[in-house]
Amino acid sequence: MVRRREYGVAMLGGRSWESWIAEYSESHQHPLNRLTHTFGIPIIMLSLPVLVATIVWHRLLWVGVGLFCFGWLLQFVGHAIEGKPPEFLKDWRFLLVGSRWWAAKMRGKP
Repeated sequence: MVRRREYGVAMLGGRSWESWIAEYSESHQHPLNRLTHTFGIPIIMLSLPVLVATIVWHRLLWVGVGLFCFGWLLQFVGHAIEGKPPEFLKDWRFLLVGSRWWAAKMRGKP
């Protein structure tokens, strides 16, 4: 258990999840940007297992690609409205933070 926590902290650069989410939230203030991310993030997350499933079910390829592209389109539209670039352009780890931000939002936290 301790080893897992140490790995997570190292991967996060010694910062807590709360710190990462707070920074992520700063560039997601506009209500329409938050709305596009509320839908875009889970669509992208749904696309990933669909894309993996194409190893067995090849016909799902375009469903997975379509979901993935649509989810990202929503997010980039949100950032265009916000007028700020996506956080992951500063640090790739924000790609992981987005899903945590979404989960916290669904629990009513941010």
